[in-house]
Amino acid sequence: MGRWAGSIDDGTAGMTRGRVERWILGVGRLVCAAIVVVSMVARFERGKAWVGLPDFVAYLTIQSSAAFVVVATIGGIVALRSGLDHPRLDVARVVVLACVVTAGIVFALIVQQSGARGLALDVPWSDVALHFVLPAIAVLDWIVSPRRRRVSFRVLAVIVGYPVVWGIITMIRGPIVGWYPYYFLDPGQVDDPFEFAALSGTALAVFAIVGVVLVAIPPRQAAFTSERRRAPAVVAPSG
Repeated sequence: MGRWAGSIDDGTAGMTRGRVERWILGVGRLVCAAIVVVSMVARFERGKAWVGLPDFVAYLTIQSSAAFVVVATIGGIVALRSGLDHPRLDVARVVVLACVVTAGIVFALIVQQSGARGLALDVPWSDVALHFVLPAIAVLDWIVSPRRRRVSFRVLAVIVGYPVVWGIITMIRGPIVGWYPYYFLDPGQVDDPFEFAALSGTALAVFAIVGVVLVAIPPRQAAFTSERRRAPAVVAPSG
């Protein structure tokens, strides 16, 4: 009887830990989504005198941050309800995460290059949140998230394909509106086509490398991963 009581206690403890983890994960994702929304609004308000709404949403950072809000909100609701992310949600998460992380890396390089070129670049708290804090939290979520499934490396086609399509649209739109979101895309700010190709190629390489690293991270086994497996242990034998 003691053996069965111990199994019941272990199963109950596992289910309790599982509920706590689901609550922390779900609430955490929703809070992060809200913080990102506030950061985007603050960033737009700060720079709207120089960058209008159409140009603002043309930034890769803003697009990936908006996508993060959608995916994090859905993921938060799913975590609170069941804790089991759908395979398509995992795919969406890793694609958005790769974009968010790469945007942060590229932004850091832009800040460094701007300083080297003698250009003053202000980095307000909203940029810090979107380019550095958000990627760090998103990566942590991807690493510790329980019941996450493995994602096929075929998703790299989407991770690299998105910035390619974005870049093509940007290069078509740039001459029309006379504005480019990043200096290395502006023909007037690069020395020659070779520099443009080198910088753009480097950015795409970063997308690919970040994607490979994220996909290669193995799923974590959490306390509530085995809730359903432990359930039969709760049933005591007859007699």
